[in-house]
Amino acid sequence: VQLQASGGGLVQTGGSLRVSCAASGRTFSSSVLGWFRQAPGKKRDFVALISWGAGTTIYADSVKGRFTISRDKAENTVYLQMNSLKAEDTAVYYCAKGRYRSTESADYDIWGQGTQVTVSS
Repeated sequence: VQLQASGGGLVQTGGSLRVSCAASGRTFSSSVLGWFRQAPGKKRDFVALISWGAGTTIYADSVKGRFTISRDKAENTVYLQMNSLKAEDTAVYYCAKGRYRSTESADYDIWGQGTQVTVSS
């Protein structure tokens, strides 16, 4: 399985952006897909995850109510819709595949290359 993240860009504070993570290779079946982000000089933080089968979602407190994770099984793609963006959301966003619902990056074994999201004030 390979993951390809896309859709990042520059947006103003309060704006919206959707990033995508397309998978090639095997389907996910029982996997979990997560989004993490890393700002310069900071550690990689959990943002959201979705279980591929049931669609169960978990969000970091910092994005709850503003971000929505979803998946399209037919397209083998996971999306992260980001609304009401803040300057502190600026980071490189990574998608990753794991085997169970975890907010720890160490529990994810396949990573996409990352896409830059910049929120300007």
